[in-house]
Amino acid sequence: MAAFTAQLDPTLEELGDIKTAVSEAVTNCIVHAYPDQIGVIILTCSIEGDVLEIVVKDRGKGIEDLEQARQPLYTTGGSERSGMGFTIMESFMNECRVTSTPGKGTTVRMRKRIIPRRQML
Repeated sequence: MAAFTAQLDPTLEELGDIKTAVSEAVTNCIVHAYPDQIGVIILTCSIEGDVLEIVVKDRGKGIEDLEQARQPLYTTGGSERSGMGFTIMESFMNECRVTSTPGKGTTVRMRKRIIPRRQML
């Protein structure tokens, strides 16, 4: 993913933000979508202009109450989990959309605009 994103010439801060958001999305799949099994996680990336889009999709158990799951500190992962995954993704990306169907899986679509360096000067 970092090599793909490099096409946009991100700063180290932008790259760190993206890596953190993707790590949270994948961790959510591992902990919540497939709590008792190994499952498939699909990661796709695309670029349109100066916007990077990353989609993390699973075919796990899905989310019963998406609005509740997006609340800070809410978790179904036990006391060792912070419940901040969606909050972190939303903080580090410009856009974060989540869709989920119970029993079929969850898709997290994140977008981040990478500011061209010529505009940063």
